Amino acid sequence: MQPPTDFNPVKLARSLLRRSRQGALATLMAGSGDPYCSLVNVASHADGSPILLISQLALHTKNILGDARVSLMLDERAAGDPLEGARIMLAGRAEPAGSEDAAALRRRYLNAHPSAQAFVEFKDFSFFRIRPLGAHLVAGFGRIVDLQPAQFLTELSDAAALLEAEQGAVEHMNEDHREAMNLYATKLLGAAPADWHCTGCDPDGIDMQAGDKTLRLDFPERVTNGNELRKMLVRLVGEARQVLS
Repeated sequence: MQPPTDFNPVKLARSLLRRSRQGALATLMAGSGDPYCSLVNVASHADGSPILLISQLALHTKNILGDARVSLMLDERAAGDPLEGARIMLAGRAEPAGSEDAAALRRRYLNAHPSAQAFVEFKDFSFFRIRPLGAHLVAGFGRIVDLQPAQFLTELSDAAALLEAEQGAVEHMNEDHREAMNLYATKLLGAAPADWHCTGCDPDGIDMQAGDKTLRLDFPERVTNGNELRKMLVRLVGEARQVLS
């Protein structure tokens, strides 16, 4: 059966990757190779790949260090029957943070999980990034699609300037433009008013959070540096205010 014509699996997959804060992590038991599943908190890298902060004492970490192959299930946690909501299963390899990206993983994870600050300082906790090899998306009857990483990950090769400016932009938005964040959430995304704040920016959009609620605002076109990002955010405020009027 072909998926309905209004179904956009790439957009939905990207949204789930950006919005999810918890997931079910499947690893292979060291020695036996038996499957093992655990609940983990997640954040997203600028390209959309999942970031984990896990303890060396945890069984899933020991499993990963023995065999990096993992799968991660993320879902919408929709009200009612959970099987009615969209979910995505990523298959890939979990890699320890290298010296070149450790700071970025730490920053983006803590933006999404500020309460994890204390754990970051523990010597047994480390950041890992899941490098997806494929994904299986299920979004209801007739909406089941297999995707390749190039379809759901964000291209970053031309966005070094944006990544350098990202944290400053996040902090600026949260300190000086909370009204704009609320306009994005309520007028462009139809969410309820709340204490919305920005947790990340990338070439394709921004991520927002209020308590346990998360949103993804896609840009109408890519941005690759801080100046383009600023112009896009101003433009979106204007669009939101037009909705307001």
